[in-house]
Amino acid sequence: MTPVWLPRHRLLPACWLSAAAVLLAGCGSVVPGAPGSAEQTRIGAPVGAELAELVPAPESFPAGYPAVRLPAEAAVQAAGDLDGVGPGATVEPARCTPPAARADPGSTAVAVGTDEESRASLTVELSRTDQPLARLRTRLADCGSIRVQRAGAGATVVTDLLDDPPAATPAPDDALALLRTVLPDRGGAALTQTMRTVIGQVGDVRITVTGMVFGGSEPEPGPVQELFETAVERVRER
Repeated sequence: MTPVWLPRHRLLPACWLSAAAVLLAGCGSVVPGAPGSAEQTRIGAPVGAELAELVPAPESFPAGYPAVRLPAEAAVQAAGDLDGVGPGATVEPARCTPPAARADPGSTAVAVGTDEESRASLTVELSRTDQPLARLRTRLADCGSIRVQRAGAGATVVTDLLDDPPAATPAPDDALALLRTVLPDRGGAALTQTMRTVIGQVGDVRITVTGMVFGGSEPEPGPVQELFETAVERVRER
């Protein structure tokens, strides 16, 4: 039987949502490797509140995406799937392997909303980081196309930085937007994942919002932008 390439947290119980997540958000044309404006080179003051208190509540998700907050262990697993690679995968070139998601308590908080009819999903992840967003931007610009092997299945992951990160009020310290496509070696267009992701940073909190669809179409930018603004506002308030 042909292996099916699915993010691990799609296999969680239905009450946690069967959504996968890996990203992409924002408006603007796609310009491979193009950086956003006002790059952050140092992180700001740490945000004092716990991430579990800051992650948007399910009722604040855009209409049509009934959501849940994931338990701590599931949140760490989900966070590892948001980069198109996933835990335990091998990446070529090796320098493009993303850092492993932190597993210490309180380091990650995730909420996922899913349109069960279309399988489109919205995922918001808050994580602690000691790195400015500029470092992530540099790695993404250098790793526009990578090969991933995971659990016996192979895929090509293509990432394009969008030329203009989305605006938000209040504004994060820095932000970038990307479009990512996971093309499995087997399964065809039906298993192709396309993600629209917006990533912002406020102090030591990184905010990642991803809309994902299957089948070769692109996620709608509106819900991703709406959820991103909600998440930035919640973190800024603290």
